[in-house]
Amino acid sequence: MFTRVLVANRGEIAVRVIRALHELGVEAVAVYSTADKDARHVRLADQAVHLGPPPAAESYLRIPSMIAAATTTGCQAVHPGYGFLAENPAFVEACADNDLVFVGPPVDVMAAMGDKISAKRAMRAAEVPTVPGTEGATNVSAARAAAEEIGFPILLKATAGGGGKGMRLVRRPDELEDAFGMAAAEAEAAFGNATMYVEKALVPARHVEIQVLCDHHGNVLTLGERECSIQRRHQKLIEESPSAALSPEAREAMEAAAERACRAVGYRNAGTFEFLLGADGSFYFIELNARLQVEHPVTELCTGVDLVREQLLVAAGEELTVTGRAPRRGHAIEIRLNAEDPEHDFRPSPGRIGHFEPPLGPGVRVDTFVESGSIISPFYDSMVAKVIVWDSDRAAAITRAERALRETVVEGVPTTRELALEVLGSEPFRSGEYSTSTLEAMRAVVA
Repeated sequence: MFTRVLVANRGEIAVRVIRALHELGVEAVAVYSTADKDARHVRLADQAVHLGPPPAAESYLRIPSMIAAATTTGCQAVHPGYGFLAENPAFVEACADNDLVFVGPPVDVMAAMGDKISAKRAMRAAEVPTVPGTEGATNVSAARAAAEEIGFPILLKATAGGGGKGMRLVRRPDELEDAFGMAAAEAEAAFGNATMYVEKALVPARHVEIQVLCDHHGNVLTLGERECSIQRRHQKLIEESPSAALSPEAREAMEAAAERACRAVGYRNAGTFEFLLGADGSFYFIELNARLQVEHPVTELCTGVDLVREQLLVAAGEELTVTGRAPRRGHAIEIRLNAEDPEHDFRPSPGRIGHFEPPLGPGVRVDTFVESGSIISPFYDSMVAKVIVWDSDRAAAITRAERALRETVVEGVPTTRELALEVLGSEPFRSGEYSTSTLEAMRAVVA
């Protein structure tokens, strides 16, 4: 095992990784921008290195600064968390060039899976079903031809995309040209790559993902699914496991597909295969997130597996102690509390947290970097906390989630707490009969 690891991130995920390192007896080195000099992850770490000014491009996204922080403090490895440089092949290469172990997949796998066209090609070769669409980089004319063949609605997607950036739903032919231009411009700004492709939009559909762990010895562990269909603008708000939409047979089919894919591409470390689930029960691969997911605690509560600890052990060359299908029990739900104003189109609402009081009690976990007086910076994402609950079955977990949210106090900025309570109490969510369109439909009724 390593003796010192750089945590190349900030916020709640940096806190999460530092805690895992300390439990393994490993020193943690934090990094921070000027905006984060007093942040919790800086205080928890054994050492901390200043990266630069608040803008991410001048701090958390600067590869030379990250590498310098790791090498000058004597780190043997780098944990990227999620976001920022977590899926950047150039960062993985820079780590290797400086004898640093990157806690994640190898660079060739990351590069291949980071390009969604390449990823879909690899999945088809592994006999994993994919959404009908174009085979390669697509211009407006090719997108129109594809739409005529597969039928509207379609999704325009950035090949280097993620987090809903560079993505547009197109319902009619007359919307296509403007949507293509906006999506490509957004992709260029977010990823430096304006290349687009087309997929058939499955409406209604559910967003279900399979968590995997793979070691250097060819072992694969699948850890069940997470249902992530409560979304706005392709950003997840509530996740749960298991999914109410999957039968045991469908679950096994999806996990088997993910395992085949892992072996086919030579995947290592933690990753998540994201699928769309059609109304008829058919499922289609959409992308592989070659990193830890924001919603990983849901899986941890249902399986008892510490995913961050396993990431570190795998990166250090150790073998998985459990392979095949991870045992699981009960039901878990995660609610993301964001400093956003749902009444004003989810406008980000940075500012100072005047008072923060997380919920307590049995079956409740809160992952956060926030405390009373913390600043939600305009330079980064709007996450305040993740409230995760576990109970013996879905109905009990929903009741516990509602109780935990009502106990949660966040003063000083608007948050999505009330919206989350609205969703948890809604008939579609309680029945388990919801889709990626449910939240949009709920908000349309309110408006």
